[in-house]
Amino acid sequence: MANFTSTATLYQFYLSAKQVVCTDTRRLTPGSIFFALRGETFNANTFAAKAIEAGCAYAVVDEPIYATSEKIILVENVLQSLQKLANHHRQQFTIPFIAITGSNGKTTNKELIHAVLSQKYNTLATEGNFNNHIGVPLTLLKVNTQHQMAIIEMGANHQGEINDLCDIANPDYGLITNIGKAHLEGFGGIEGVKKGKSEMYRFLQKKEASIFINGDDDILHALAEQNNKITYGITKLYDVIGKPYTDGDMVCFKFTTRYGEKKWENLPLIKTQITGHYNFINCLAAVCVGLHFKVEPELIQMALENYVPEMNRSQLVKRASNTILLDAYNANPNSMKAAIDNFKKHSAKTKWLILGDMFELGEYSKVEHQAIVDLLVELNFEHVFLVGPAFSATFHRHFATFENTVAMSNYLAEHIPSETTILIKGSRGMQLESLLEKL
Repeated sequence: MANFTSTATLYQFYLSAKQVVCTDTRRLTPGSIFFALRGETFNANTFAAKAIEAGCAYAVVDEPIYATSEKIILVENVLQSLQKLANHHRQQFTIPFIAITGSNGKTTNKELIHAVLSQKYNTLATEGNFNNHIGVPLTLLKVNTQHQMAIIEMGANHQGEINDLCDIANPDYGLITNIGKAHLEGFGGIEGVKKGKSEMYRFLQKKEASIFINGDDDILHALAEQNNKITYGITKLYDVIGKPYTDGDMVCFKFTTRYGEKKWENLPLIKTQITGHYNFINCLAAVCVGLHFKVEPELIQMALENYVPEMNRSQLVKRASNTILLDAYNANPNSMKAAIDNFKKHSAKTKWLILGDMFELGEYSKVEHQAIVDLLVELNFEHVFLVGPAFSATFHRHFATFENTVAMSNYLAEHIPSETTILIKGSRGMQLESLLEKL
């Protein structure tokens, strides 16, 4: 019988490897510990010896045949061992761990909250979108004794996944941005999304821990009835109250607290560099978290005004005489509708919409794509370009359709707009950001 290494022993190997973990043989760090994960098309066990040759201190495998030296550690299951190791490491810390999930805006919220908390604390946050069953453990294993806060983003596309991630990260606080029509295929419809995302609330309820919640979101409130709440919103006397202001393309707003100044004219106006007025509530969430952890209002304002979006999220891009609202990192029916509604209010004389397919909708794909097209017709948009097979299959009278992004790019090469404001929105797999070079 194979002699599998325990989590406690593996933790000592991790510490001696200077707490540096690698899972990709293309990006190995000398002295690190390499975890040989499996995928549908690969088995990294086969690369364990090469990882040692490349300078890794240790490699972790789950097939005895590849445990060929003392530096190659045998475990029962590499992925589960990585997750158990991350949980063991997390238990060594008493700093606040804040978990974030939701259908839209997870990463934007994470980045804004990180910007705010970092004004006062050494804060670790999930890098990019490392928010799944592998990314969360890898994030946790980057926490060190210098950190005073940790923000853990959690993504999911099926029920049970958020609960599993909470079991690993054991958060002290939670924030669900919203619940909408994302990953309908995996969750089995909107009710499945509600059940899956709210697993975070149930986990924190058992701990008698607190959640940050948009008080104006009826869906979230119904799901969080038994939770300890720290509230933010517009319509009532919440812990943090905000008021949006119109100032061009960017989100501008003021905020106060339950017991703070109530004369809005006496409060400073925060002018962000984030486009899309639907991002106001994301900014207010960051204010709420910051104030709870006693970040001074002046520092919060500085953080939000200096934050510049990237990674194709809510970016305002200038190209020659054109202005591009780039939101091509991801898309689902709710975020697509919000972007379109926001774009309708834009004051630009000439507007183009370049919209790409929304992924992971399963049996709901046809009706949801048609609903977006119907909305475009209802709002009387003229210059609409629909990209992808799902949008191409919808019924409409005068919108241009393209089977893929390459076809759209070829069209733009011969039809370059000028003095036009353009919304680019679609799921990540559509890679619509590649169209920028044509604009």
